[in-house]
Amino acid sequence: MFTVLQPPGWAKPRGYSNGIAAEGTTIFVAGQIGWDAQCQFVSDDFALQVRQALQNIVAVLAEAGARPEHIVRMTWYVTSKRAYLDAGREVGAHYREIIGRHYPAMTAVEVTALMEDRARVEIEVTAVIPTPTPNDGAAA
Repeated sequence: MFTVLQPPGWAKPRGYSNGIAAEGTTIFVAGQIGWDAQCQFVSDDFALQVRQALQNIVAVLAEAGARPEHIVRMTWYVTSKRAYLDAGREVGAHYREIIGRHYPAMTAVEVTALMEDRARVEIEVTAVIPTPTPNDGAAA
């Protein structure tokens, strides 16, 4: 379980949360880019690279038994602020399809380049699988 941290009087953010408090098993996912499991880029299109990076994140989380709703922090590194903003509608659609309507604490940073020349976006996440409580219905 987690708690969204929203100071009183602050405008509600769109597409992210200002802060998250969580307790449980923490998973750190390295930056994921828009290539598939064989390290082949799916496209040079910004939104399609975001889609693949998000799918990669979900695959890594699944290895720990985590799901997208366990993500508490995302950091996006983009090579073009303009490409990110221009693809906003498509990026949002891919995000909702893969992650859902779950909006963790999030930061986006424009960088001059990423380690892979064709990469246009890299996303890293932190997730927390909640610690079960006695009232979760788990058998003793």
